[in-house]
Amino acid sequence: MHFTARDLTRTRVADGADPLWETVLSLHSLRECRAEPALAPWRQHAVRHGPGPLRTLLPLVPKHGYFPDFLTPFAALDGVEPGLEAVMSTPRSRLRTELTLLSGHRALPGWARGIGDGEPAALRHLARSLRTYHHLAIAPSWPRIAGRVGADRALRAHALGQSGAEAMLRTFGPVMRWRPPVLEVDYPVERELFLQGRGLVLVPSYFCRDEPVALVDDALPPVLVYPAAGAGSPDAGPAAATSRTATAEGPRFRFSGSEALRDVPSLIGARAAARTAGRRR
Repeated sequence: MHFTARDLTRTRVADGADPLWETVLSLHSLRECRAEPALAPWRQHAVRHGPGPLRTLLPLVPKHGYFPDFLTPFAALDGVEPGLEAVMSTPRSRLRTELTLLSGHRALPGWARGIGDGEPAALRHLARSLRTYHHLAIAPSWPRIAGRVGADRALRAHALGQSGAEAMLRTFGPVMRWRPPVLEVDYPVERELFLQGRGLVLVPSYFCRDEPVALVDDALPPVLVYPAAGAGSPDAGPAAATSRTATAEGPRFRFSGSEALRDVPSLIGARAAARTAGRRR
């Protein structure tokens, strides 16, 4: 990322966790195969309570690689509902372009065409799926997510207030390295972004894992989402907020060790089949 002097004056850390970035990035954590005990109860909770919206969201957010920028609009920094309004207001040309790009990486279900065509009913269904999944899987853990993000933001804000933007940018190692006037970022693909006086909004995230994430479309307001300091430690993750609930209700699926939620889509299908069988009795 190439900065000018104007970019440095316009660079800031977001005021708090972004609900749609957390919602979308949690879909990656939901399907990770690696053992991460702190997230196991949260994963069970998310699958148990959110199979309906997951059937819509998982095809749009692959386990790895590209997902559409329109799922994480800048307006979501102001809250879930402003973000969902922005999703539903995405221009048709952009919807089609981003879904075409996604289809180059994976086959999309037929209903995705309605989103690409900007059909109001399809966009309302997408917004409803995001809202429902956030309400069921993310909102119960929001105090802990917000606490982790708030602690990270305080760290960056202190450096910014005491010594300026360049000092703050030096606090992000080792995944980001400030080598004036360039911020080098560990990223899955090689790319360069020229901020051109627009500045940069840095968004700490609980569910961002390992490497920062940026929007693909360089024309959009520059945003860099990065793992909040301490994210992933077993003592303070979203799992803690849901573990008692999961224990009290009892698991509807059984998992063991690192195999937990290895294949989320098959679990969703199994649960749907179980409900159908129950109705037939």
